[in-house]
Amino acid sequence: MKLLLTSSGISNTSINDALVDLLGKPIAECNALFVPTGIYPYPYGARYAWNPISGNAKSPFCNLGWKTLGLLELTALPSIDQEIWIQAIHDTDALLVWGGDPLYISYWLQQSGLTALLPSLLRKMVYVGVSAGSMAMSHIFGESYTNPRHCSGTPLTSENIVFSTPDGEICNTFVTANGAGLVEFAIIPHLDAEGHPDASMTNAEKWASLLPVPVYAIDDQTAIKVVDGAIEVVSEGHWKLFTP
Repeated sequence: MKLLLTSSGISNTSINDALVDLLGKPIAECNALFVPTGIYPYPYGARYAWNPISGNAKSPFCNLGWKTLGLLELTALPSIDQEIWIQAIHDTDALLVWGGDPLYISYWLQQSGLTALLPSLLRKMVYVGVSAGSMAMSHIFGESYTNPRHCSGTPLTSENIVFSTPDGEICNTFVTANGAGLVEFAIIPHLDAEGHPDASMTNAEKWASLLPVPVYAIDDQTAIKVVDGAIEVVSEGHWKLFTP
């Protein structure tokens, strides 16, 4: 299987080179499908789903010069016969999965039938995740919520957690959940990024301590490349591996 799990998309040359290596040919010769589903549970989610398509995202993703680019909406797939939509996936070189709520992405990957198909599809196709789209590939992952969830996806556990920030303590809800199970580690994206105080290095350590698997905390200049279980960290920034 071939996966490129990023925090913020194709944010630098090293990550771009890793993507091309996984594809085995130039991006201009590759077909891609973009999955925006995970962002919809957030306020203005429809707007944020459009940003990567229009080129207004923080890092390039849909606008890398793909030969063709299509939209794959996971919530629609259960209502369509599989033989209709599966051909588009078989013709795809890269599945581009946007961020949002990782529990929601995991739920719809399962409901759509893609979770069961991914192990065989990823022998040829490359899975490229951003943030929650990367987190959802784990067997088990954790997520921190400032506000209550208002969407599908059932946590395994849920508890209050207090994180320290430069502006004082914040109390979030920390949940654990099952993802697609394609990797045996979890990811904390946006390490030390502005707007993500729960993902500071100190808070990431606390977050990771609540998970029974290795946890990679990665910043927006870092990605994790996985080929048939072999793991390589690709980074022009900083990251840390926490072990249980």
